[in-house]
Amino acid sequence: MNLRQIEVFRAVMQAGSITGAARLLHVSQPDVSRLIRHLEIQLGVTLFERRAGRVLATGEAGTLHAEIERVYRGVQHVRDVAAHLRFGGHGALRVLSSANTALQLVPRAIARLGAQAPGSRVYFETLPTREIIRRLVAEEADLAISSAPIDHPALDARPIGEWSLICALPASHPLARARRPRLEHVLRERLIVYSPQAPQSGDIERWLSQHGIARNVAVEVRSGYSACAMAAAGAGLAFVDDLSARAHRPEGLKFLAVPGAPHYPVYGVSNRNCPVSALGRQLLDRIAAGLAVLQDQPIVRASLLP
Repeated sequence: MNLRQIEVFRAVMQAGSITGAARLLHVSQPDVSRLIRHLEIQLGVTLFERRAGRVLATGEAGTLHAEIERVYRGVQHVRDVAAHLRFGGHGALRVLSSANTALQLVPRAIARLGAQAPGSRVYFETLPTREIIRRLVAEEADLAISSAPIDHPALDARPIGEWSLICALPASHPLARARRPRLEHVLRERLIVYSPQAPQSGDIERWLSQHGIARNVAVEVRSGYSACAMAAAGAGLAFVDDLSARAHRPEGLKFLAVPGAPHYPVYGVSNRNCPVSALGRQLLDRIAAGLAVLQDQPIVRASLLP
């Protein structure tokens, strides 16, 4: 395949049609059709099925497209590096983050870094853990801040602080107004829970088992911030990470400390084969400092009883 064939094939996959690809490339529709036919003949496989004037990608086209996209991401990385050489060798930083650390913690650290290093540029993205791992292993990011443990032989994950689990109740709920609410009282209410992979799930299940209480699930969510939003709307009671709780507007919610609640590490993660730059180390230092400050600024004023 030559570069023109790759470009045309990628455009058809992106647009989903010959007409759309022609529009993207500013060429005629017959030119795109001709190049695709020649490519299929050259490869000896059918890439698109023609049905009623539409083209449907085959499995072979999907396999080829995935490999082409991987190469394009590498090319884009080279372009990014070249475009930012004027900032110095480590002037550009690609940072990934878990959802809860991306709410306030990491943005504030990036802002402080930018104020002290105005020539720097940061590319920031919030991703699920599995995608963070993939991007770091593929060297498509410089570092990540993760609130979930990451175990991969190619990655170095070092604790830089911690987050804790607290209880979020609708402010109008009777337990929010109770003088001495107990953990078991909360567990008997309709709960906002998480997928089994979330660390909170294991703790909630353990508490339910210890008190002999069956799960009463109201809603299942994927993030602490969503759990806060659901609790504030009155959908149920939730156990949330304090990072998400801090970022959520307190209106409509009451936060309570949980007796014996676990604390979980926040990790700075990087590829073992790609040493973190000086700019990256400065960012990690600022995030660690930010986490330390939060430990001295509790957001709960009362506690559940055991």
